[in-house]
Amino acid sequence: MRLCIGVVLCSLVVGVSSDGWFSFFKEAVQGSSDLGRAYWHMQVASYPNSERYFHARGNYDAAQRGPGGVWAAKTISTFGKYLQGILNRFYYGRSNYGVENIQSNQKAEEWGRSGKDPSHFRPPGLPERY
Repeated sequence: MRLCIGVVLCSLVVGVSSDGWFSFFKEAVQGSSDLGRAYWHMQVASYPNSERYFHARGNYDAAQRGPGGVWAAKTISTFGKYLQGILNRFYYGRSNYGVENIQSNQKAEEWGRSGKDPSHFRPPGLPERY
């Protein structure tokens, strides 16, 4: 009974029909993997001024999966923004620490999710494997 109510509520909130749940869930998992891969590449590359490119790339790849990928990209990006805000407030002791960086990354994430080319943010000299 609880599961049925949960599925109905989630269907209303997310907009997924009962027969589309499997594909939506699959897209969400794959989209999450795309975001994780982009984050991993960002850490491995450790290339100056490439953060926005990797944020746009991960969100672009996730959005290409379908509605589940878009949902995962929005959810993970929003969670990351709030987590960064909490860390800034309690770890750094400043509520506005890195606000410009967060806003810049958020614009890049929205750019990627909208289907626009993430190479717009690609810094010159970034190795081709990324």
